[in-house]
Amino acid sequence: MAEQSGKAFDFKLFQRLISYTNPYRLTFYFVGLSAILLSVVTVLRPYILQITIDESIIPKDNDLLFYYIALMFGILMLEVIFQFLFIFFANWLGQQVVRDLRINLFGHMIAFKKQYYDQSAVGRLVTRAVSDIETISSIFSQGLFMIISDLLKMLVIMGFMLYQSWELALIVFSILPLILYATRVFQKKMKSAFEEVRTQVSNLNSFVQERITGMKIVQLFTREETEYQRFKSINEKHRKAWVKTVWYNSIFFPIAEMSSSITIGLIVWFGGLQAAQGDGLSLGIVIAFIELAQMLFRPLRQIADKFNTLQMGMVAANRVFKILDTESRIINDGTKIIEALKGDIRFENVRFSYVKDEEVLKGVSFKVKHGETVAIVGATGAGKSTIINLLSRFYEIDGGSIYIDQVDITKINLKSLRDNIALVLQDVFLFADTILNNITLYNPEISEEDVIAAAKQIGIHDFIMTLPSGYHYNVKERGAMLSSGQRQLISFLRAYVSDPGILVLDEATSSIDSHSEQLIQDATNKITQGRTSIVIAHRLATIRKADTIIVMDQGKIVEQGSHDELLTIDQGYYKNLYDVQFATVLE
Repeated sequence: MAEQSGKAFDFKLFQRLISYTNPYRLTFYFVGLSAILLSVVTVLRPYILQITIDESIIPKDNDLLFYYIALMFGILMLEVIFQFLFIFFANWLGQQVVRDLRINLFGHMIAFKKQYYDQSAVGRLVTRAVSDIETISSIFSQGLFMIISDLLKMLVIMGFMLYQSWELALIVFSILPLILYATRVFQKKMKSAFEEVRTQVSNLNSFVQERITGMKIVQLFTREETEYQRFKSINEKHRKAWVKTVWYNSIFFPIAEMSSSITIGLIVWFGGLQAAQGDGLSLGIVIAFIELAQMLFRPLRQIADKFNTLQMGMVAANRVFKILDTESRIINDGTKIIEALKGDIRFENVRFSYVKDEEVLKGVSFKVKHGETVAIVGATGAGKSTIINLLSRFYEIDGGSIYIDQVDITKINLKSLRDNIALVLQDVFLFADTILNNITLYNPEISEEDVIAAAKQIGIHDFIMTLPSGYHYNVKERGAMLSSGQRQLISFLRAYVSDPGILVLDEATSSIDSHSEQLIQDATNKITQGRTSIVIAHRLATIRKADTIIVMDQGKIVEQGSHDELLTIDQGYYKNLYDVQFATVLE
């Protein structure tokens, strides 16, 4: 989608946004009708005031005066009713659009490739999904319909002015070009200013979100003062962006107010002389024109203010639609549904790079038979975890093929593929929810009884029951109420209850205590029986019983075989690595 920075208003973007009101067309038209009725009723007040002065106050007709007062009260009540209907349904429509747009955005975001999130700041995405979309709602509640209502009021007022007195109307209209020009300049300046505001809001959100998440590192390395100063700098840019909008407002509104005052002075001067000389203008018309002029200029000022709201909403919409227009999802055109997974895995000359021309995997080929446990070892950055990411299709490979049960994984339905692969990571992520919900992830096919039975088999049921509320214990954000070992056990149980055809343990025991490691080792022996398992580990003692060990270095497989076979290779990569770890343990 094209940028709109060079335009005062992007009609294509606006048209796209309005399309979200299609399911609510009846309400949309009703709000428009309310705006029309409101503009007609509003202009009746100065007209009733005019005839009240000319036909009852000046002639001193008390009976007629009371009649006009009652009539004016009735018109005021009608205006209040139409105003209520207009404001309520305009806001209701805005919230409906926001709901639908946010659902659409979130549904689009959860299908993105993992690579998209690798390159995108979490704080910015949160800003798009929350505050930016909320800003869009103001287009309907305070922007679009308010502007339409004000424009209709101005047209009705201008027509009524010409009908009543073309001389006074020309006086009023002569000031309009100044107001219109100032409004146009104001709109362009505010458009640029609000884009800068939204940018700084995103930067601020991103910075705060990351520092709060990583507060332990900030405090551990005593970076409080450094991060505080960086925050002050970012916050200052945010302040300056807002001050720019205040500066433009402080220039425009005094100009608009001064123009209104000059217009009223000219009406009093010219109309008063005409009325005093009896040249066709009555006192009621002069007073009515004073109110009409204020009613005409007030919407102009409000339109400028509402246009600010509209511009902010359009800038926010532009940012949201950029995400909606982003094509960064795994192509899921596979039709194969896995009914009963055996677990045969085959990599054939697989090549992959996170960054173009910087290969992480350089022609990797290996086979895993059904029911085998295969371990992958190697230095950090060798490509071990990348193999797992590709097997689950978190990323698309650059070349080669990956097969499961002799079927290319691109031919398998993505959900069916991932439903049959359970992954336990070193860095466990738990949601701010109960232990039970973190295990089942709200899968209706997994009952609490299933979870309890699985926990007993693994041997962690007693640990869970020591927590307040047991399986219904809320672990808070990212599982902060649990130790790293406890989080790892919960993650393992989450993988276990899904009854996977392929089990993947990615450094699953590298950061936990000996007791927890023993629990996982016992559980691993149970869950891997009859299942294909891939274990990635730095601690070689945990993989000695693997059927096959694949040794990787710089994106290539350099050795392959059983533990005993690899130890027989003189000066072999695995043997050297094992000797170093064994010597370290002895020391």
